[in-house]
Amino acid sequence: MKATEHKLRGNKLFQERAREALPLLVRQAKAEQPICYSDLAEELSMPNPRNLDHVLGYIGEALQELGERWKCTIPPIQSLVVGKYTRVPGEGFWGIVKDRKVFANSSLKQKRLVVQQMLQEIYHFDQWDEVLREYGLRPLKNQWTRIPREVFRSRYGGSGESEEHKRLKEYISRSPLVLGLNLTLGKGEIEHEFPSADAVDVLFIRGQKWIGIEVKAKNSPLEDIARGIYQCVKYRALIEAQQMVEQKRPNAEVYLALGAKFPKDLIGLRNTLGINVIDNITVR
Repeated sequence: MKATEHKLRGNKLFQERAREALPLLVRQAKAEQPICYSDLAEELSMPNPRNLDHVLGYIGEALQELGERWKCTIPPIQSLVVGKYTRVPGEGFWGIVKDRKVFANSSLKQKRLVVQQMLQEIYHFDQWDEVLREYGLRPLKNQWTRIPREVFRSRYGGSGESEEHKRLKEYISRSPLVLGLNLTLGKGEIEHEFPSADAVDVLFIRGQKWIGIEVKAKNSPLEDIARGIYQCVKYRALIEAQQMVEQKRPNAEVYLALGAKFPKDLIGLRNTLGINVIDNITVR
């Protein structure tokens, strides 16, 4: 089969979605960041994440066929798509592993170890751009590689902390349930300051578990929310640094909490960096 005749070039809906999804998966592979089914479906404007199974399976078949033509092994990039809570791919992935039955009966911890080994192969494969070119596709470019300097006039992206931001921050500190977090976390610490002099809006500490929350009020502009995504990356690293210094296992979780709906223009940036976002939070 000639490259120009390959089935990934068809005009059926799942084939079109496969061509849309592949550059997104390559972006995630380069960032060494898995992506949840629901997040990928949202970025592809697919209302039902379950419909990704056919799309991802088709990508897997295409890459297997391409590897046979190239006489090399192309890692199954579709394995980057994982369940939000299990952090492992769905049952379609099981056919890729050497012993499907053993994998199916393994514990979740064992499954994650198998998946991690496969993810490393995906991350270290250095011909993803060539794979895209084979199908007439291009690598994605993210427009949010720089944030306008005027957004950095203060910690709050403006002239100071607004009353709305303060209320939302205090509400979240005493109501972790609005983020889907366990109530046993207790009250969060507001403006926890790290040795670097950076301060996260809210920090929950429960035993070995540390969860940081970056808060953006309802009136926050798009650029400030983009900045908040990058801040989450920073706070995740700072929390784990403090955990390591205190001789605790680094296991930080960080959320971006918004008073408004999360902007569609930032979905790609959120997915690339693997940031958890909870939006439309109303102070009660």
